[in-house]
Amino acid sequence: MILFIVITLAAVLVVSLLAPAVLKPILLRMGVIDVPNSRSLHSHPVVRGVGLAPLMAILVGYGILLIGSPDSAHWPEFIVIVSVSLAAGLLGLAEDIRGLAVVVRAGGQLAIGLVGAFAIAAYIGGSWWAAALYAVGIAGYINAANFMDGVNGISGLHGTVVGAAYGALGIIADAPWLTAAGWILAVAFAGFLPWNLMHGGMFLGDVGSYLLGGGIAIIAAAAIARGVPIVAVVGPVLIYLADTGMTLLGRVLRGERWFEAHRGHAYQRLANLGLSHLQVASIVTMAGVGTASLGLMVAVSPETWGVAVVLMILTATGYLSFASALGGSHRRDAARGDGSV
Repeated sequence: MILFIVITLAAVLVVSLLAPAVLKPILLRMGVIDVPNSRSLHSHPVVRGVGLAPLMAILVGYGILLIGSPDSAHWPEFIVIVSVSLAAGLLGLAEDIRGLAVVVRAGGQLAIGLVGAFAIAAYIGGSWWAAALYAVGIAGYINAANFMDGVNGISGLHGTVVGAAYGALGIIADAPWLTAAGWILAVAFAGFLPWNLMHGGMFLGDVGSYLLGGGIAIIAAAAIARGVPIVAVVGPVLIYLADTGMTLLGRVLRGERWFEAHRGHAYQRLANLGLSHLQVASIVTMAGVGTASLGLMVAVSPETWGVAVVLMILTATGYLSFASALGGSHRRDAARGDGSV
């Protein structure tokens, strides 16, 4: 069994690492290019849509699991997860290639959420009333991952950390399907990281960010439906939820058009202060590792959930406050002539 898992993950890594080299010239010919604008955090045109690479890698991974595994007990989980991931990725690909109206994007995301949620209720478990919450959660996290995909490395690192955490959670909860799903996600996005971080790299595009959000959300919903502690499931994704949720809430309260592109996220404000893309992505990732670790602590010792929740809130609050605190420090230094931003 261990050898089978190693072979599966090796295949996922190979596809994720090599596919971008094949995809780049194709996407260039199709004109799938991200051109910087006033809200962008990059300065030159970059090929986007290379999120097809982790999508292809994930499909290969689940294909091996479904074809090669003699145990079909977890096929419902695998089929639901890969179907929702594929649907989310294809919706993002359509946005990359053609562009979609807001109502079409939102409708597609909600449809994916509804189908995935009711598939969980029908084939995996959990109550039917929870399906509506799962649907909103899936659609919402597709948007969260898309909103947070603004600096190099942030999405690849997020997928790697969340996938690794869910893989470990599967071991703790004795849920082999969760371990497999988490590790496939982690390896698929880790394989893309070198292409994203190198000079003149490539972007995941909407196909990649939608895949990331949809893949994480459907795994999380299935885990909750199977009885995995909610705090443990939410831990790895809390920073993304906090940054997106608080940013959108602030924009709504200020009467802004919340669905339009902007530079108001905490991670964007960090980048605006002059931090490099890798520095910003590392700060977000370290905060995510912290909350993910607290979630795993709850899975190991359920009685610690109260302490874990308090520490998670403090971690998220500290992350959200860091940009403002750093910005204030930079302004004071500039006023004294000690530095500039």
